[in-house]
Amino acid sequence: METENSNTSRAEELKQLANEAFKGHKYSQAIDLYTQAIELNGENAVYYANRAFAHTKLEEYGSAIQDGTRAIEIDPRYSKGYYRRGAAYLAMGKFKDALKDFQQVKKLCPNDPDATKKLKECEKAVMKLKFEEAISVPESQRRSVADSIDYRSVGSGPGSSYVSTKTTAVSAAAALMGVLVVYMGTKAATMVEAAASAALLMVLITFLWGRCSDGFFTKSRTLELEVEPQYAGARIEGDVVTLDFVKKMLDDFKNQKNLHKRYAYQIVLQTREMLRALPSLVDIVVPQGKHFTVCGDVHGQFYDLLNIFELNGLPSEDNPYLFNGDFVDRGSFSLEVILTLFAFKCMCPSAIHLARGNHESKSMNKIYGFEGEVRSKLSEIFVELFAEVFCCLPLAHVINEKVFVVHGGLFSVDGVKLSDIRAIDRFCEPPEEGLMCELLWSDPQPQPGRGPSKRGVGLSFGGDITKRFLQENNLDLVVRSHEVKDEGYEIEHDGKLITVFSAPNYCDQMGNKGAFIRFEAPDMKPNIVTFSAVPHPDVKPMAYANNFLRMFS
Repeated sequence: METENSNTSRAEELKQLANEAFKGHKYSQAIDLYTQAIELNGENAVYYANRAFAHTKLEEYGSAIQDGTRAIEIDPRYSKGYYRRGAAYLAMGKFKDALKDFQQVKKLCPNDPDATKKLKECEKAVMKLKFEEAISVPESQRRSVADSIDYRSVGSGPGSSYVSTKTTAVSAAAALMGVLVVYMGTKAATMVEAAASAALLMVLITFLWGRCSDGFFTKSRTLELEVEPQYAGARIEGDVVTLDFVKKMLDDFKNQKNLHKRYAYQIVLQTREMLRALPSLVDIVVPQGKHFTVCGDVHGQFYDLLNIFELNGLPSEDNPYLFNGDFVDRGSFSLEVILTLFAFKCMCPSAIHLARGNHESKSMNKIYGFEGEVRSKLSEIFVELFAEVFCCLPLAHVINEKVFVVHGGLFSVDGVKLSDIRAIDRFCEPPEEGLMCELLWSDPQPQPGRGPSKRGVGLSFGGDITKRFLQENNLDLVVRSHEVKDEGYEIEHDGKLITVFSAPNYCDQMGNKGAFIRFEAPDMKPNIVTFSAVPHPDVKPMAYANNFLRMFS
């Protein structure tokens, strides 16, 4: 009994230490301390719920769901267990699962205004999801937005630059649905009223869709792409994106000025054409005596991207870069980041290489801000256009037949060859399993073998998996990103794997450094450079994110 009391007291002390670490944004340390408390007293639901919250801060949503579930098993009436699990489901885009948990929170805490508010937001998110599913077009019938835009003929007459009327109708419907959803949150008394209103809207959309087909509307819609005489921003002359244009655009972005839509279309469409022609695994050759720079996640932190170029030089044929995915989301200057990277790609294709990250996807962009930012700064059409272009991004790169670079990590099966990666049909939204999913989502672990993903997608893989993959493919090193690191990087698996993360003070709260890696040919030894965050305008991270998600940020 005395030992049991001692363990309980020590567990409480560890919980308090963990709480202090959490308040100081030391989330990994907090997780370790909560774990020690659990080892001494594994029947305290609070410890699991608190650890779930810390996992959420590190985007380890799979682990957060496990901890929330365990808290519920210990105490089915502990509302925080449902709350933490629901928040993790939400962050993964599993709105229906989140709704069930927040319904339970409301049931346990009927008079809690915060629980009521979050339940209403979750109901709206699920309703919007159902609507989008209802109006979605089968893949076989889907028309490319990019193929319906001709930026070159802007100004030559009505209809010369257009998008399909069906696209316009669906975009208008989505906007109308957004208004309806907001209205529901304040006016609708019941979900029955919401369903009735949604059904009415569906009748309208069905009518519009049908009329688009039979010529009720004109066959095309002129885009408002004329460049106004008073526009003083960066301009592209003809088809060639020049360094002078890029520098002017960067200066405009730095002063929070937008690029004209006409030039944004040109940059995105030209980049799409280049990316479509690339294989899923790109081989890069760095000549002897030359160097090559690999950057990790940037996550919409435009001013830190400018700092990378200040420290390491602008991309050029003699100063090439690889940006290893997760260019967008969370940071509120994601559009500036992606247009910058795409513009350099247009200027000189060999100056910059781009890999897909797990955030270059519709599901992530819808939740974490990029979709809302694009809609705010450009238009709905650009939301669809970026989604198409992201599906063209390569999945991995090999530098000088020695260094394998991928956003996430390795695989759930042995024997994967580089030829298997080249053979992946990547022109789609990321699946929830398989090689493509694992390339974008997996993480290394310190112990050997494989384990479940702490994110809830992909897997965790040990040093033995890394070494075997390198040996079987005659490679020396894996470079990956995907995880925030205190120093901006971490060397693991006996030096065979490096994580590089290039968004310092991630989300304005993590306090981490950023890093990039310079390789010098022919030996290709990694030289890691770290840097700190720089000031940016007073626009908070997640400013354009899903309303519901911002409530938890």
